[in-house]
Amino acid sequence: MELYFMGTNAGVPSLQRNVTSLALRLLEERRSFWLFDCGEGTQHQVLRSPLRLSKLENIFITHLHGDHLFGLPGLLSSRAYQGGDTPLSLYGPKGLKKFVDVTLGISESRVNYELNIHEHSGGVLFEDDTFRVEAALLDHRIDSYGYRIIEKDRPGRLDFELLDRHGIKPGPLYGKLKRGENIVTEQGTVVRSSDVVGKPKRGRIVTILGDTRPCKAAVELARDADVLVHESTFLHELRKIAYDYHHSTAVQAAETAKEAGAHEMILTHFSSRYKDEVQLSPLLLEAEAVFPNSKLAVEHVLFPVHKHGES
Repeated sequence: MELYFMGTNAGVPSLQRNVTSLALRLLEERRSFWLFDCGEGTQHQVLRSPLRLSKLENIFITHLHGDHLFGLPGLLSSRAYQGGDTPLSLYGPKGLKKFVDVTLGISESRVNYELNIHEHSGGVLFEDDTFRVEAALLDHRIDSYGYRIIEKDRPGRLDFELLDRHGIKPGPLYGKLKRGENIVTEQGTVVRSSDVVGKPKRGRIVTILGDTRPCKAAVELARDADVLVHESTFLHELRKIAYDYHHSTAVQAAETAKEAGAHEMILTHFSSRYKDEVQLSPLLLEAEAVFPNSKLAVEHVLFPVHKHGES
């Protein structure tokens, strides 16, 4: 599981950075990736990345401001030309379906794969055997949501030495034991799953927030997250401007991470007034003073999602 940023700027693109788009790469877990927001130019950024649109499974839109949305029609219409013929699900606030239908309809764009659009108002949006995705409303000028991606716990490792002593060879019986089922050997010995399977491997939690002022929902979504991705539009000296425009400062993002008990935070969505790494570095210093395990998002760099808190 890795995070890959394709846009880290707020509002408008700059020569240094694109507008918001973030991929959660799940190659080992699902052989796919999920996209969070799709600012203008995202499909161009994909071409410069190790990602392939044919592997795109889900898109989650935080809110309907243009810097998070305007790249969607082009990406959807181009996906088929890059081998994308599998179903694609799109999640976002009310109004998303109308935006997609109108832009693709007026342009007569053909989408020759199954496109499922789910408008939501929070809650559990997606769940299968491996992941659950929850959403909650944040505090922004329009409805803006944060997403909590929960990887479900996986069975522990099999004790192969003990299995070998019981004469159990690799095959269907291994699967039964990992599923928690007890088995009986050919000799009539009962082998309990709990005796040969180790402790479950805790799944990881990733929280990706849309634009927001500090709020309780942000803290709850980030509770005990292994990685929190939080907007950091301004330095704290501009907190009045941040408040007026319904955004957060680097300090406020760090305070949210600290209160939530998150383990790592990646700052993104930077005002275009901060042109380069030198001008961005004060945001990181402000955040680190409150929450030491903070990082700045960098476009076209992979950020592995590590498990934390395991002995």
